[in-house]
Amino acid sequence: MSDDFKRVESHACPMSTCAAPAGSPCRTGRGKVAIQYHTARFRLVPQLAKALNVPTPAVRKPGSVWTELPRPASADTTPVGHVRLGYARASTARQSLDAQLDSLAEAGVTRVFSEKISTRATRRPELEAAVKLAGEIRSSGVAVTLVVHEHKRLGRGIELALLAEELKASDVGLEFLTGELKGSHDPSGIVFTVLAAMSGMEREYIRDRTLEGHESARKRGKTIGGAGVTDDSMLSMALHLREQEMSLRDIAARLVITTGKKKGQHPSPATVMRMLREHDEQMAADGTRALTCGSFLRARNTIMIGVS
Repeated sequence: MSDDFKRVESHACPMSTCAAPAGSPCRTGRGKVAIQYHTARFRLVPQLAKALNVPTPAVRKPGSVWTELPRPASADTTPVGHVRLGYARASTARQSLDAQLDSLAEAGVTRVFSEKISTRATRRPELEAAVKLAGEIRSSGVAVTLVVHEHKRLGRGIELALLAEELKASDVGLEFLTGELKGSHDPSGIVFTVLAAMSGMEREYIRDRTLEGHESARKRGKTIGGAGVTDDSMLSMALHLREQEMSLRDIAARLVITTGKKKGQHPSPATVMRMLREHDEQMAADGTRALTCGSFLRARNTIMIGVS
């Protein structure tokens, strides 16, 4: 995932209707996390000054209720002290946490978050609480490391990569007591970089497989799920509602599907996000083509004037 959002969030949003502090995403007038950062904010970043938009990453949960996140510690501030928080997890109630808890105790960890829950669960409350506390402690100027018996306790593949992105955004380190990734890892270290790359590759792989599936279905004359849900009138209304800084959920609740099996129903927030994103990408592409064409015409006219 791109680090653009971290560059944007290093500044407070200058819009009076948002005024999100540094470290937090932009918010809508209805108190929801905006699906993209306000233009006035990301233009404070020199590298992004000419960007059309900067989407809010999934780790910030766009469309959810906005809450202030820990403010980043000053870059020139040396951490004072070091806190090590522990996390232990078992997949089923029958499995014991004793071995993990003993391992964490031997490593000198005194505050441990533990739970018995499957990796397939969409939410792991104790892990979320550990990450939240780690971010709050780090924002106070104290170095923090999340200590785990083995990396598999945190999740696998894309789950672990997304968690690493969240910890890196809060400048929280990781330590694994055993397994392939055994050792302490700084947020700016190679392990975080590899996990971020793995996250990006996983997303790209899923995207490519999805596109291949769509193409295969089209050749067989099948309709793609959700493909007939949106139309131009829905897009127009969605753009109008986005200008009013409504959340994805609120926008979806105002829209109605007019054709197909889902006629009369509301589209999902994910469908609305995809529709708006495709529109923004198309606008960006059209703008680039227009700029290129304009530059070519100006260059041609200059040459013709010089020849005459």
